[in-house]
Amino acid sequence: MQREWLFSLIPLTIGVVFLSFGVYGLRRAKALRRTGVTAPGRIVRHDVRRDDDGARYHHPVAAWTTPDGLECEHSSRFGRGSIGGRFGVGALVVVRYDPENPRRFEIQGWDSAIVDRTFTILGALLTAATLTVLLVRLLTL
Repeated sequence: MQREWLFSLIPLTIGVVFLSFGVYGLRRAKALRRTGVTAPGRIVRHDVRRDDDGARYHHPVAAWTTPDGLECEHSSRFGRGSIGGRFGVGALVVVRYDPENPRRFEIQGWDSAIVDRTFTILGALLTAATLTVLLVRLLTL
């Protein structure tokens, strides 16, 4: 086998990273559904972040109070290009959070598992396809 097989490490690495990111997000969401606590919250502002191309992404910052009186204010990990009326500043939302670590939370209706599922599927496809090509190449030498 020549050195060409080294180039297959690129899609394999990308696939494993995507798969890991997606599985981590899905497991996190499942844990929040299983052990998370819901609380009423309010959107207090939006963190606006720009990517390398200049596109703006709005990450709503939710504020809520835990039953033991701890006031929490955290930015969502998901950003969108535009804000719907339901998630404008001052909007009332429902927050599901981990009571042991309130930084792990989701804003119901905003945070979606679609991104995590997409990364999981793409990562699995890239990883499986690359491993299949490598296996066929090894067996046909």
